[in-house]
Amino acid sequence: MQLHGLHHVTAVTGNAPANVDFYTRVLGLRLVKKTVNQDDVSAYHLFYADKLGSPGTDMTFFDWPRTAPEQRGTDSIVNTMFRVNGRDALIYWEGRLKENGVTPGPIAEFRGALSLRFEDPEGQRLTLVDDGGAPFDGEVWDGSDVPAAFALRGFYGVVLSVPAAEQLAMILNRILNFEEIDRRPTPGNALEEVIIYGMDGGGPGREVHVVVQPNEARGYLGRGGTHHVAFRLRDDAEQAAWLQHLNSVGMPNSGVVDRFWFKSLYFRVSNGILFELATDGPGFGIDEDPAHLGEKLVLPPFLERRRASIEAGLRPL
Repeated sequence: MQLHGLHHVTAVTGNAPANVDFYTRVLGLRLVKKTVNQDDVSAYHLFYADKLGSPGTDMTFFDWPRTAPEQRGTDSIVNTMFRVNGRDALIYWEGRLKENGVTPGPIAEFRGALSLRFEDPEGQRLTLVDDGGAPFDGEVWDGSDVPAAFALRGFYGVVLSVPAAEQLAMILNRILNFEEIDRRPTPGNALEEVIIYGMDGGGPGREVHVVVQPNEARGYLGRGGTHHVAFRLRDDAEQAAWLQHLNSVGMPNSGVVDRFWFKSLYFRVSNGILFELATDGPGFGIDEDPAHLGEKLVLPPFLERRRASIEAGLRPL
């Protein structure tokens, strides 16, 4: 049994209009679905992705304006890494970010790949990583002013922070069938260690980096933080097999939750880190013309009868 890479990453914003501006105008992603949090319909759920809304390209946000800022620390998801192709792309992004009031870190090398770290206006930690032109299943969005050669190409991986490695290592290795592919000191801090895990062969889009930070206080989720990370399953049959597997090893989980555009299976790997296993389909084109994704508020069928009250409770974007 294998997971097939990152599906989406879901984070928290307290300012939906500014969030839309940054991820579409500055980062050049496409708003492919404007909907609500199905468990809290007072909040937007915004999905940014490539041209097609492909699995593995999708950064999503819950809009919780009354939430306090994230309290950074361990036992949390601490960075989302996107793919770009080549040093020239990183140089382009270094300049573009500065032009838009964002101060990135220096272009640096880690494990033979160049990368550029920065934060969005609310402190969401992001990194662009040169994928060396590795195959990309999606299609970059051509509706922004970012040149296609420099556009974001979906996820490279995600970074987790834990106070100790053993519990998560057992889950990743023995339950989720990840493979440890490398470990080395954390860049800039030789006293900390980062362990690189791969799924389905590893590589761009299929990596999880685990930073061991025993001296850090525990983090607490808020705006600018990351709520959960989802991993790809091809179809319902794979998801049913994973549900059976999780139950057989005694891993508490949500059971299958139908999100309409995909089906989800949630479980915690620690107090602060939530994982999701999500199906690739049916996809965002099931209820919208692919040429007009994200242009209007879309609700799954079971919420449609509540549209008037839901729309009345949302702030205009």
